[in-house]
Amino acid sequence: MLRRLPIVLSVVLVSCLPGLALAATWQVGPTRSYATPTALFNAVSLQPGDVVEVDGNATYPSFSVPQDAGGTAANPLLIRGIRVGGQRPHIAGGTNTVQFELSDHVVLEGFEITGGSSRCVFVHAHDITVRDSVIHACPNHGILSSDLDSGSFTLEYSEVFDAGSATTRHALYIQSDEVAHPGSVFRMQHNYIHDSNGGNLLKSRHERSEVYYNWFEGAAYHELELIGPDEETQDPLWTPDLVREDADVVGNVIVHSNPAFNAVIRVGGDGSGESRGRARFVNNTILVTSGQDVTVFRIFDGIQAVEAHNNVLYASAGGTLRVERTVEASWINGRQVGGSNNWVQSGATYLPAEWSGTIQGSDPGFANIAAFDLTPSAASALVDAGDPAPQPIPGYAVPSTLFPPLWQPVRGQLAPGAATSRAASGTIDIGAIERAGDLIFANGFES
Repeated sequence: MLRRLPIVLSVVLVSCLPGLALAATWQVGPTRSYATPTALFNAVSLQPGDVVEVDGNATYPSFSVPQDAGGTAANPLLIRGIRVGGQRPHIAGGTNTVQFELSDHVVLEGFEITGGSSRCVFVHAHDITVRDSVIHACPNHGILSSDLDSGSFTLEYSEVFDAGSATTRHALYIQSDEVAHPGSVFRMQHNYIHDSNGGNLLKSRHERSEVYYNWFEGAAYHELELIGPDEETQDPLWTPDLVREDADVVGNVIVHSNPAFNAVIRVGGDGSGESRGRARFVNNTILVTSGQDVTVFRIFDGIQAVEAHNNVLYASAGGTLRVERTVEASWINGRQVGGSNNWVQSGATYLPAEWSGTIQGSDPGFANIAAFDLTPSAASALVDAGDPAPQPIPGYAVPSTLFPPLWQPVRGQLAPGAATSRAASGTIDIGAIERAGDLIFANGFES
């Protein structure tokens, strides 16, 4: 393909050094020179730093970002949806509605994506960001990243719902190739993931999972499943000891509503792969609304350590919480469990003996649980009751952890940059949301 200047473009000078590079803005839409993203990809050799703008209030067929259309770490390719009349561009149908095919270093933002018969978004590449998008009506996977050739992946400010199927298709199924891309990171932040039709809301086999400030609600099975790589499809050189998979889960609301399934979070493995790693849960609000007896932490297969600090564990509609289930666990170095200052509903069973400062009560004192306002009320036992400096299990710390949480989750999609900051005026509260009187909002004014 030739490198051609588009009829409608803006050329941006990105370097004044010898061998300067030019980044171009390419416009796609029903009235543009390129009517679809695929038409542009077929005609033009995109360069690092290029911007593809796709007009909204129109529906486009599925597309694949080809291998030669990627960017660099410093200058990613940006594919941006431009709202028209308030409507995003809508990408619909196909086997994979949007696919990244070995096209590393790409940002996709501002789209509605629906209908992929296998996956609505398929990531087969490294350093991919999906932002400010709505992904739904996916008869199988919502987002799937391959366990071969995939590396770092970021999902932020997006909504995923009406996805998944049966037991093996998930709203989010995230993996990485630990041989081709060692040290890669999966980060999801400020997302609303809800109402799946099957599988888990998040199933992660990634080398490192960073799960921050999201609202999860309504899985068919587990809301979160943080497990190890699939042993059957990894590189032949892979062995269980090659990489330890760790997870840092901070500042999320996790609502379990399905009465037909009785566990919220599974860590370690699922029978086809095990993390042999460390999982950390800090300042999450875990709410069970199913009315059934439910396990919160299901520890399964090969696991090294699990710690939990400043979390709320509450069943609002009845039923007994079982805090941990370990009969399926295979501890790599003997049982390694730690935690501090968690609020746990009275009557809960199997509280870890290693937890310190646990607070128990009949009601955590949320402002309006019927409206899902999970802010602690003024009289709540959660207020100023968190551990201000949670300590890891000696010798088993998750590296590079987040604390304190900086933002708060929302039950809905947020525009990029619209999150509410969390800053305690006193000791940090327990749970994902700080009491309103203690908040400093992003504009700098105290509420």
